Amino acid sequence: MNAIRSIVPRDPSESGNMEGMQLTIRLLRETDGRWIGDVPELPGVSVYGATPEEATLKAKALAFRVMAEELEHGEMTPATDVVQFSLAA
Repeated sequence: MNAIRSIVPRDPSESGNMEGMQLTIRLLRETDGRWIGDVPELPGVSVYGATPEEATLKAKALAFRVMAEELEHGEMTPATDVVQFSLAA
């Protein structure tokens, strides 16, 4: 998996000179009440949580684990050390 192609660099003009990778967390409520959180820029990053907050935290944690694994194995070469998450509307 080469996730670096899927990670969208932020526009530096959005917040001063800080550049970073922008990842989106999408939340969806299941019919049984559980929440699914996924990060579309990182295939396979999909989690369940009892609340939107729990699903968000679990999605962030898994995204960091996936990125760390890919960095460690040379599958990702990030252009920055800054990662920013946003919630999909």
